[in-house]
Amino acid sequence: MLAAARKAAGHTQESLAGALYMDRKTVIRWEAGDSAPWPYLWPKLARLLGVTPERLQALFEAGAERTEPVSPDSLDAACDWLDRRACWSPGTSRRKMAARIARLNARGLYERQTRRARIGRSQVVRALTDYYGDSESGFSLYGGELLGHRTATTILTCSEWLDLRCPLTPDDGDHLMTVVKPSSYDAPKLDSALARAAIERLAEASVLDVRLMPAQLYRLLDIDAQAGKLSKTVDLVSFAEYALTADLLEGELLDTISNGTVAQQGILLLRDRYLPDLASVVDLPDRACVGGVLALCAIARPADAHRPTPDYALLVQKRSDQVLNAPGRLAVIPKGFHRPLADHRADAHIAATLRRELEEELFGRADLDNTLGESRAADPMHHTRLSEPMRWLTESDALRMECTGFGLNLVSGNYEFACMILIEDEEFWRRYGGHIEANWETTGLRPYSSMDRSALTDLAADESWSNEGLFALLQGLRRLGQLGDKRINLPLTETTVRPLEREVQLDQRA
Repeated sequence: MLAAARKAAGHTQESLAGALYMDRKTVIRWEAGDSAPWPYLWPKLARLLGVTPERLQALFEAGAERTEPVSPDSLDAACDWLDRRACWSPGTSRRKMAARIARLNARGLYERQTRRARIGRSQVVRALTDYYGDSESGFSLYGGELLGHRTATTILTCSEWLDLRCPLTPDDGDHLMTVVKPSSYDAPKLDSALARAAIERLAEASVLDVRLMPAQLYRLLDIDAQAGKLSKTVDLVSFAEYALTADLLEGELLDTISNGTVAQQGILLLRDRYLPDLASVVDLPDRACVGGVLALCAIARPADAHRPTPDYALLVQKRSDQVLNAPGRLAVIPKGFHRPLADHRADAHIAATLRRELEEELFGRADLDNTLGESRAADPMHHTRLSEPMRWLTESDALRMECTGFGLNLVSGNYEFACMILIEDEEFWRRYGGHIEANWETTGLRPYSSMDRSALTDLAADESWSNEGLFALLQGLRRLGQLGDKRINLPLTETTVRPLEREVQLDQRA
């Protein structure tokens, strides 16, 4: 199998495509058997894969035939976790995964990815509204309205969790409190149905080159969020605890929508087990509630020949198909799981995750990527290790960060801390605007002008937004609009919280 040869040679789909000066999607088509390289590429491709031309020819001719894949550390860690949770003897998960890979049709998996990507956000909101029905929980779905266009999300929230305006800088520590407790999650045994679903995820991750992290995540136990104040209690669970359980709910939901089936009890079997009702969603101590931190990043830019007035560059990404969370969707950037790097207590602060994700996703710090293995540095964010742009931000005191909102995403139960990153000194753009480049988690990065009301209104109405991404975008735009900065000409952003009601009409013109 071509994918196995690529992995054995130490290449990702991106690195192989880069070495051949072509798009990653071309490599995907080769591995799916949809096409083959032009003849002039064969010698170079064979050298890159460390095989003879004859062996390369055999790999393409093999078609759907599969060999056991090279298992990276992340898959090894996930298999070990599954053996323990399913009460299997060591090595059972690896054998089951290899057997499942041998029967998988790669082309079918890529086609399913395409079908899932075509499902709009409003379809997901409607499906989850159908599933959970009318709510008396005191929580509502988050939405927004820009210039008459109403938008809904799957973010479960309440008025106290919005418009937080909570600074995340060290000087504002009196308003922030994080308690890190010893790990205490008593994970239940996985029955045969849940274990089969986990094996399916492992096999698909191997074939599709989805990156898992051999890491730990912060599990949220309690939250107190209100204007200007944020406190939380967390402990730690393994990444596999999320990737092989709650994260499976999104794929199940999207496939149900794609098939034209009504989302309801008895149809979404994994959701019936993990998040059957809103009470289970908000019962944080009784489940592995992990999540992320994401921010609308606004960078001051001077006027130039193409922009007659100064503005802020608002960064928006399209997520790669290789990421576990929100693949192929629009999102703000940075966006990352809330997880520790080295110091489990210090890294539990939201600001620590934001700084790390800025470095990793925009400033080129590949050493912070946990999909490549655990960090060996005692202090990965020590000032001597910082990128040049981050060092400048730290020394010039030009970086402003705020938490703008909090919610729970009904898609998979994740917590979401929506934030804003503001760089007000346009000297940063003059020096480092050309340094800003997204990493492998992104297939496209686009700056939007804070002066372009029309483009931002159209952007917010795009159906391909991830729910948490749109949540952070709307909260960030609302906060920017409150600043009264001359660089800002934003559409009026009104936030709404709507009870879950099956008859509600979403994403319509007011």
